[in-house]
Amino acid sequence: MTAGRRGSAREVLAAFLRLGLTSFGGPVAHLGYFRREFVERRQWLGEAEFADIVALCQFLPGPASSQTGMVIGTLRAGLPGGLAAWLGFTLPSAVAMILFGYGVAGLGGLADAPALHGLKIVAVAVVANAVWGMARSLAPDRPRATVAIGAAILALAVPSAWGQIGAILAGAAAGRLLPGSTGAAAPGVPLAVRLPRGLAAAAAILFVALLGGLPLAAAALPWQPLRLVDSFYRSGALVFGGGHVVLPLLQAETVPPGWVSNDAFLAGYGAAQAVPGPLFTFSAYLGTVMRPQPNGWIGGILCLIAIYLPSFLLLVGALPFWDALRRREAVRAALRGVNAAVVGLLLAALYRPVWVSAIFAPRDFAIGLIAFLLLAVWSVPPWLVVAFGAAAAALAATAG
Repeated sequence: MTAGRRGSAREVLAAFLRLGLTSFGGPVAHLGYFRREFVERRQWLGEAEFADIVALCQFLPGPASSQTGMVIGTLRAGLPGGLAAWLGFTLPSAVAMILFGYGVAGLGGLADAPALHGLKIVAVAVVANAVWGMARSLAPDRPRATVAIGAAILALAVPSAWGQIGAILAGAAAGRLLPGSTGAAAPGVPLAVRLPRGLAAAAAILFVALLGGLPLAAAALPWQPLRLVDSFYRSGALVFGGGHVVLPLLQAETVPPGWVSNDAFLAGYGAAQAVPGPLFTFSAYLGTVMRPQPNGWIGGILCLIAIYLPSFLLLVGALPFWDALRRREAVRAALRGVNAAVVGLLLAALYRPVWVSAIFAPRDFAIGLIAFLLLAVWSVPPWLVVAFGAAAAALAATAG
């Protein structure tokens, strides 16, 4: 199977459903799973194309890993493929979080369970494998390796969305100055997105109109569903950096008005750490447990769609123009630096939050080393490595 070959939405759904059931570790780890599945294993796209997609999704607000999956699905099977990728990757954790909302949320203490700690250790190995593989392709020489290290330092020094955006912009500027940046060959495989430009323009206009119009409508009309859509749409539209960054926004939108108690919010957050897939599905839990109606599974689905809607609109608005932009010489030069900066951002994330939230003792480090060996050298399927990490951490806790 060659990069860029067309497929079906059913094929995309099956691939992302498997990832949605096994991708533990948060947004950075998800990118590692995606790279292994779609670059190395299925070869749906090449390393450079994958890096360009990640760079685009880092520029846009919203959940970067989910957006990356939507783009991969759209490239494979058009807009239905993008929707299938989102559905497959999101459905397992969304169902789990709605079930937590109906009563299993009391098990939020699972966030401290030894088996879940093992999954966090596996996430270290997944991210380390992604950094290693992408660095060999995207930062193979001294100048680009220097850009990557500089981006990592900046992201660690400014641990916020501004640090990530600054690292990407600095990488783009540095890319124009890198040796060999002028006259570089155009990408060999186009990111052939078959979306009408009129549809793209309409999606971009709708994104802006909803962002400005929903608050006005929610203030004028005392209708709870409209207020929910406004709150969750704004949270999804204004967040850079992924799921963990959106949590303070959601808390500010749901706890002060009394929609959700702070204890229920924290219990759901603990539960969200125990499921695979995107952390944005925490919105489904909040919609389920809210006191005012709509709540239950209807509220969960409403909040889930509202928080993801900005991502759909932004990607539809940007994708038809992205391939033409990346083929311009100036943009290609900037992308060389941006891709190196993305490696640096992954490297920074490998340390914080992934490493510091998982490696506490020598035995944790040992489990992480074995997981990395299984992934990088023995090419063991990720779901088996996940099972190994959970079992090993549980056994280590029992023995200790």
